[in-house]
Amino acid sequence: MGDKEQLILDERVESASPKNTKKQEKDSKIPWYMASGFLLFWALLFFAIVMPLFYRLPAARTIEDISKGGFIAERAQANLYDFANIGTKVVGSDGNENKTVKFLLKELALIEDQLLDDYFDIEIDVQIASGSYIKWELVNMYQAVQNIVVKLTPKNCTSENYLLVNSHFDSQPTSPSAGDAGHMVVTILEVLRVIATTKQTFEHPIIFLINGSEENSLQASHGFISQHKWAPFCKVVINLDAAGSGGREILFQTGPNNPWLVDYYKQNAKHPFSTTMAEEIFQTGLIPSDTDFGIFRTYGNLIGLDIGQCFNGYVYHTRYDRVDVIPRASLQNTGDNVLAIVRAFSNATELHDTTANPSGNTIFFDVLGLYFISYSESNGVIFNYAVAGTTIVLIFVSLWRTASVSNVSAGHVVGWFILIVVLQVIALLLGLGLPVVVAYLFDMYSLSLTYYSTPALLIGLYVCPTLIGFSLPSFVYLKLQRDDKVSFAKQLQLVLHGHATILAILGIGLTLYGLRTTYVVTWTLLFYVIPLAFNLLTTLHDRGFAWTAVLKVVQVIPFLYNSYLFYTFIVVLTPMMGRFGLSTNPDLIVSALTALGTVFSLGFLVLLVHMSRRSSLIFLGLLAVTALTVYIASSTQIGFPYRPKTNVQRVHYLQVRRVFYEYDGTVSKDESGYLFNFQDRRGAAPLKGTKVNLTGLVSMASDCEKHMLCGVPLYDHRWVESRENGMWLPREQPVETPSVPVLELLSKTVLPNNKTVRFEFNLTCPDHTSLFIQPFEDVTVSNWSFLLSYTAQCTPPYHIYFSYGIDNAPLNFIMELTKSDGDFDVPLFQLGISAQYMHTEGDDLSRKFAASFPSYAAIVQWPAIYQRYIY
Repeated sequence: MGDKEQLILDERVESASPKNTKKQEKDSKIPWYMASGFLLFWALLFFAIVMPLFYRLPAARTIEDISKGGFIAERAQANLYDFANIGTKVVGSDGNENKTVKFLLKELALIEDQLLDDYFDIEIDVQIASGSYIKWELVNMYQAVQNIVVKLTPKNCTSENYLLVNSHFDSQPTSPSAGDAGHMVVTILEVLRVIATTKQTFEHPIIFLINGSEENSLQASHGFISQHKWAPFCKVVINLDAAGSGGREILFQTGPNNPWLVDYYKQNAKHPFSTTMAEEIFQTGLIPSDTDFGIFRTYGNLIGLDIGQCFNGYVYHTRYDRVDVIPRASLQNTGDNVLAIVRAFSNATELHDTTANPSGNTIFFDVLGLYFISYSESNGVIFNYAVAGTTIVLIFVSLWRTASVSNVSAGHVVGWFILIVVLQVIALLLGLGLPVVVAYLFDMYSLSLTYYSTPALLIGLYVCPTLIGFSLPSFVYLKLQRDDKVSFAKQLQLVLHGHATILAILGIGLTLYGLRTTYVVTWTLLFYVIPLAFNLLTTLHDRGFAWTAVLKVVQVIPFLYNSYLFYTFIVVLTPMMGRFGLSTNPDLIVSALTALGTVFSLGFLVLLVHMSRRSSLIFLGLLAVTALTVYIASSTQIGFPYRPKTNVQRVHYLQVRRVFYEYDGTVSKDESGYLFNFQDRRGAAPLKGTKVNLTGLVSMASDCEKHMLCGVPLYDHRWVESRENGMWLPREQPVETPSVPVLELLSKTVLPNNKTVRFEFNLTCPDHTSLFIQPFEDVTVSNWSFLLSYTAQCTPPYHIYFSYGIDNAPLNFIMELTKSDGDFDVPLFQLGISAQYMHTEGDDLSRKFAASFPSYAAIVQWPAIYQRYIY
């Protein structure tokens, strides 16, 4: 060997020595400020791409575009103005039963006049329905609620398979209901108008149902599906509802077990917005809402799509649900989708026999509103296992390559990797746990919901702690590890492999559990596997930090999707936290959701910060942001949750008079006060120090222990469920109600077997009234006018929720009680009458009290009376 060759060999040996390798790696590390810029790049990517696409709406069509065909948002908006100007539309009110019905019939008459008679037949029916069913552990009983039903049929149609399109026109008290569900009502009117006036025929008749009692425990949809002459022919339903106002509508329930429905949505929706994750979250019951879709599915065995408005839920069910918060483009978005889907389903061959189609659930999601992906759950299971398995295999190949390049045994590298996996488990727990700790501490100091009006606070409160907790264990490991044989670049790669391994195991576990939302894990992993495979097939895997280049590029895709997905749930769920009640800490939900979104969006990327020379400065920066945000949220007005009109505090209360009649007819209690059912975690605290006088406000807990259902006029199932969190503010002046319920005992008859007695009652009451029935010991209800199956399914006290629409006839009912000893001359049962007068603001004192609330409080209140009888 010559001197020149020997010199070259000596230089290579020297450069490969541990001392020089570390020096080279140190030199190849990026400055700390570039790592900061790296994180800022992803933040900018979110604000520059994700948010604009998330809020993107199509251009609204105007009257001038009628000749082009399609949905005309300007025309729908004009209808919406008229609809909202009617005001509130509570079941039983003039606004609901007369004014809104007249408005809808007038618009339908105009459409009928424009109908292409040579192509279609139209029938308009006003259904008046009465009935009952069991839901939420009570009997929902309704009398004369109204439905506007339209049947559009192609000429010479022979199909007896109908498509049902449903929404509702009634509202909650105080709400003009422009969003919930005026937006969907005028969408139906415009879709009907376009189809009826266009020479584009279809195969199956379409039923357009605009029902008049959805807010009232979904009663009108039950009346239609259980009684209407066209109901037996309906096979598929498109249900349209709202939990917000403006923006895009989301498909959040499908099927059940009919994947072809999602295929039709995929092929025809102009602006797709949907995710399996929304469906699974909704079906857990976490969302404090329900829709008619469940009624159609349970009582009509229908399948279909459940679509709802979900943006700006802050105004939902408040007086601020007005037209001015709904952009015309939002109507265009909904109209384009609904029109296309209705046309597709009305021509679907699958309607001929819906039971003959392939069954099974579907995994589906849109990608930034640009593209829609769907595949069967069975294929999803295979895909999940395949990606998880491939991840694990490629990681072991990478470990072998690392050992080979580092001139160490495979066992040496695997030993370090096992330690790293353990550390990454700790990292995941810290990443998810630190935000939850912040949420818990804020709640402990009565500071929940600080992000309610300022969602940007979520970055400092939850995102930064997640990033710190998730990357801290690997930071410590990489600083302390003293392996001179395995390079720093390889150690960092092992850290990312550790995170991928955990995701692979998680994906396998969630797939075994049957969770379709596992697709989020799988697709996140896929975009780690792709660059890993590419690096292994090239020399990039073995060349210092070169492997990170492809990874960074490919990670753009999962970052954009995952941040888009979890931002969707932040937008949808944050307003809902204002109506989760006193007993739930909403910050735990939001913090966990934010942490998950951060881990899935930035999990691989944040670990690359370790490539910087002084990565500790990055952690200090994140910590500083968190500290500053905690200060702002806890000590400044920015962290106060509520704002007038836009981010209100929901304050629900009743002006109550309660009268207790004893067995002998004497009155043992007659008192008045305000019964509060606070809707969020902060309860009455934000109202202290304002003009409203809450002196004497006490818990209802003691009354709930002493009296049947607390001895107060609980309004509906939600009031019943949260009754022990109720608050009572006594007042000296009796509450004045427009009238008083009149209960007449028409007869009391002992039946021939001498073991049963029959009571017959006649009750004159307002249009929203509940009966609470509690038999005493040794007394059972053997028969009554209500659903008898209810007594077998539920335990006392029994709850009968009764409401009526256009017909205010008294409620006549019988009860038969059985008692083993046949002694019916003693108290047998308690009967409570909870009467709600929802169409009046109450007496002068009540109006003065209501006017004293701060501008950020959206009060929903009315007079109510409770009468307790013993028979």
